[in-house]
Amino acid sequence: MLAARFSDFRIEAGCDEAGRGCLAGPVFAAAVVFPPDYRNEVLDDSKKLSEKARYALREEILHDALSYGVARVEAEEIDRINILNASIKAMHLALASLDPQPEFITVDGNRFKPYGQVPHSCVVKGDGKLLSIAAASILAKTCRDDCMKELDLQYPGYGWARNKGYPTADHYQTIARLGVTPFHRHSFRLYPEPELFD
Repeated sequence: MLAARFSDFRIEAGCDEAGRGCLAGPVFAAAVVFPPDYRNEVLDDSKKLSEKARYALREEILHDALSYGVARVEAEEIDRINILNASIKAMHLALASLDPQPEFITVDGNRFKPYGQVPHSCVVKGDGKLLSIAAASILAKTCRDDCMKELDLQYPGYGWARNKGYPTADHYQTIARLGVTPFHRHSFRLYPEPELFD
């Protein structure tokens, strides 16, 4: 089972994002606070779970968390401030919606900007180490997947319900054939390497 705590602070929030490497759609982030003695035998990094398991665990997280927040930053702003800053902004927005506010923050990965005066620690592969970060990864991932399924209805043909905006060969080829949409990240390389057509 993943660890329940990183610090001795009573209100510890875990943070993660989803969609940093995508060609289209917003970047999402989530923050989760569990009770200090929380246990969950099946909660894990969202990337290790099936889609069905992620959505089932989302319901558990929403029920069990003391507080949670989910936020998004749109493609247009990603282009303007870059994906790292957009990811951190989404995390800050998710943290801002927590009630009560955290006394300590753990963040998946190795990059973060201070959230006010709240102490934090970056935890590499934290979504496979801490329950709150794993939960944040599931909320961010499932909420983003829901968003991309909705966008797929507006722009059918790009396969967003399936590829979620990630840079698959089919996605690149569709961009080359149909062009870009307002939901694509124009600061990203949107056209495929020639070998993708081989």
